[in-house]
Amino acid sequence: MTTANSTKKTVQRSHLGTLSMLAWTGDPEAGHDTPFLLVYSCGDGDGGPEACTAALLGMIGESGLKAGAMSDATETAGSSPIRVLVEGGQAVLNMPYLSAQCVAPPEWLAAAEAGGRVHLVVASRPWPQGVPGQPVSEETLHAFLGDDETLNSAAHVLLRVTQLR
Repeated sequence: MTTANSTKKTVQRSHLGTLSMLAWTGDPEAGHDTPFLLVYSCGDGDGGPEACTAALLGMIGESGLKAGAMSDATETAGSSPIRVLVEGGQAVLNMPYLSAQCVAPPEWLAAAEAGGRVHLVVASRPWPQGVPGQPVSEETLHAFLGDDETLNSAAHVLLRVTQLR
């Protein structure tokens, strides 16, 4: 039996803290030209890191994703609550609890246009070093995403790129 309370959102927004997004690609010369988007929390929300992780996991679940798994929404984009728009040199992401845009590097834009899809990674662990508006070195990004716990606890989804007509 379904009750009205069963559809209630369970994430306390204040626990998520500052949500941010980062666009990057691998090395195109090495054949790693997938456009990635990373969604993460700085971990500065109410309740500390444990509450942040619980809220991130709730956000992942309410977005129709599963932590530690890869989904492919390129064929079912109409039913996914997650959308990515590429326009004017920016990536714009809309999903439950987050509407964000970021300037995307030229190689990211080229890869997104060529492939028509983006690999979204939603981290379930906070990343205090990923300060919005501050440059992130390749080493810092690799230290966070190269960590097995971070990568294996994140939700991954392939999304179709949309553009304004």
